[in-house]
Amino acid sequence: MHSAEHLLNGEMARRYGCGRAFSAHIERKKSKLDYHLPQAMTEEEIRSVEAFVNHVIDADVKVTEEFISQDEAKSRFDMSRLPEGASETVRVVHIGDYDECLCAGAHVAHTAEIGRFRITSSRYQDGVQRLVFKLDSK
Repeated sequence: MHSAEHLLNGEMARRYGCGRAFSAHIERKKSKLDYHLPQAMTEEEIRSVEAFVNHVIDADVKVTEEFISQDEAKSRFDMSRLPEGASETVRVVHIGDYDECLCAGAHVAHTAEIGRFRITSSRYQDGVQRLVFKLDSK
């Protein structure tokens, strides 16, 4: 689920310039992410994002990590979510060329391990687009 979140966040940031989700609730059965957008996504846009995430999953992309200094990370990442007192070395998770971000969470080794990604519902209210998703076995 966490690796799927990375793929969705990366694609939303690329397509819509909205950055990564400002609010996330990730659970094993279903998860939700909230993005600031000027208008609601259409059903076609939602299905297109879903198809892209499944394309990356099907491509069986390798998931890797690197460790860099906070100084180096400042030039590449938004550091606002880094917890107070974090170590000088931070972990960056890469999903091929599709996503990279600071992360301390657990991930799959290859995207094919994720399963089928489905956006099950969405809601737009007061400039916030919520996407709810789940994973099904392939």
